[in-house]
Amino acid sequence: MAEKNNISFDNLLADLKNQIYYPVYLLHGDESYFIDMISDYIEQNVLSDQEKEFNQTIVYGKDSEVHTLMSYARRFPMMANYQVLIVKEAQDLEKIEDFQSYLENPLSSTLLVLCYKYGKVDKRKSFFKSIEKHGVTFESARIYENKIPDWISDYLRRRKYTITPKAAALLTEFLGADLGKIVNEIQKLLINVPAGAEIDEEYVEKNIGISKDFNVFELQKALGKRDVLKANQIILYFAANPRENPLVKVIPILFSYFSKILSYHYLQDKSQNAVAMALGVKPFFVQDYQQAARTFPVGKVVSVISLLRTYDLKAKGVDNVSATDGELMKELIFRILH
Repeated sequence: MAEKNNISFDNLLADLKNQIYYPVYLLHGDESYFIDMISDYIEQNVLSDQEKEFNQTIVYGKDSEVHTLMSYARRFPMMANYQVLIVKEAQDLEKIEDFQSYLENPLSSTLLVLCYKYGKVDKRKSFFKSIEKHGVTFESARIYENKIPDWISDYLRRRKYTITPKAAALLTEFLGADLGKIVNEIQKLLINVPAGAEIDEEYVEKNIGISKDFNVFELQKALGKRDVLKANQIILYFAANPRENPLVKVIPILFSYFSKILSYHYLQDKSQNAVAMALGVKPFFVQDYQQAARTFPVGKVVSVISLLRTYDLKAKGVDNVSATDGELMKELIFRILH
């Protein structure tokens, strides 16, 4: 059996689909989506429905005890080649390192799956090293938000769809970096999209409920062009729909936008590809930052970033007794533009 240390998601899934199994799987890291995908695949596909009745056990860490789980792991399968023991929320399992005695000599007919979410296991510990020696370790790293549009594009490409850069940006701004939430919304969207189609802003607006004209992405463009009318139209829309557009959600996006404008000012190489790489954006969007940099010189950008910090605190109730999100947003945008 080949040794598999810190395997990639795609390779691990490929091994499972090819029925290449290992005695121990440690799935750990900050991004729960990939951990769930792998554990769900094992749960649904390793054993037949008949085999699952006697040979598949699913427990939660907070409700379990290590020595009991080791006794389960040491059992031999009944009328099957394997038994599967999945420990969900393994980060809540007390004294998880006590698995060490089992991990030193795991049963080859058992698939022990430890789903350790929202953190990483210390790789220096013997517990981790034993899993590396006999099984698989997969670290599920969180994807930074500026990489989410690319992830969305790749996810759809694997399913024979394409998506425009603007539509991917809209999804990211509306849904954030929660991959599970993103996938759920994409799956609902695909029900109404013809096979192989290119998904644009019209599809997103119609099927997910994100306005293609009144969103933070369009607000950024309006600010970058100092389009006072458009910016105020968007803010009025936000004020009328406060649950979908809370100020505490809008400000971090604007903060990221103006931080990129500030970075642009200090770039020595301002060619399209160099800017795209430095700012972490698609080349398609570079012209927007070039325009914004002409609108906002360095001093003004610094002032805007300071304003955003101030209004972020106000949105959270600091030095603000009664002003609504809509009122604060109108005031903020006025001060940015003037």
